[in-house]
Amino acid sequence: MARLPRLSLPGLPHLVMQSGHNGAPVFVDDADRRSLLQVAKDYAADSGVEVHAWAFTENRVFWLLTPSHSQALSVFMQALGRKYTRQYNTRHGRSGTLWEGRYRVSVLQPGRFVLPAMVFLDTLSVREGLTMHPFESAWSPGAHYAGRPAPHLPESMLGRGWGPHADYWALGNTPFAREAAYAAQVELGLSAAEIEQLETTTRQGWVLGDLEFIDALQGQTARRLTPAKAGRPRASGP
Repeated sequence: MARLPRLSLPGLPHLVMQSGHNGAPVFVDDADRRSLLQVAKDYAADSGVEVHAWAFTENRVFWLLTPSHSQALSVFMQALGRKYTRQYNTRHGRSGTLWEGRYRVSVLQPGRFVLPAMVFLDTLSVREGLTMHPFESAWSPGAHYAGRPAPHLPESMLGRGWGPHADYWALGNTPFAREAAYAAQVELGLSAAEIEQLETTTRQGWVLGDLEFIDALQGQTARRLTPAKAGRPRASGP
């Protein structure tokens, strides 16, 4: 069966996952991680995306971003992959591909799944056994959003092409209120079912939202947005 085209719906938040080729690591050290962040910073605005959050493990990279036009996500991800691969290969004396062939992406319903996706990213380091607490991770912006020290997040990362999603701004009328509300959400965490839902929809390339949201989007594209129901279609006629 032919693969479905990847989703890219302008103006909506997208949760994107890149994986190392054959599950191999995509970082050797923190210098590599800083390099990837800088490449993303260099290309985000010019590609037409706004980056809201991210998370790095040894062999996977997640981004939460909003494309401004139909080609923005593809342009950003291609530029990111190519530039970082060149830098990585040069620095480590290797050649060849670094990433799995296709990045994976899910479109999220604003007002319902953006904050859970942010919590998903900010708690990833704990689930992977990399840190004991979400705000200890140097490679997601959770500490910054919760008003905690974030020494690995340069101020230059916050500006053109980078910034909180509107759902974060809606958490409170002051910086302190927003930070406290977001910290409380991270401390609460997600259920196993919520984590599985975000993982699965991103890996399989579906929209994550309620029926009304999905139906409205389906009217704008011929691309199927949710998994087909199991089983063969019923035959018509006698």
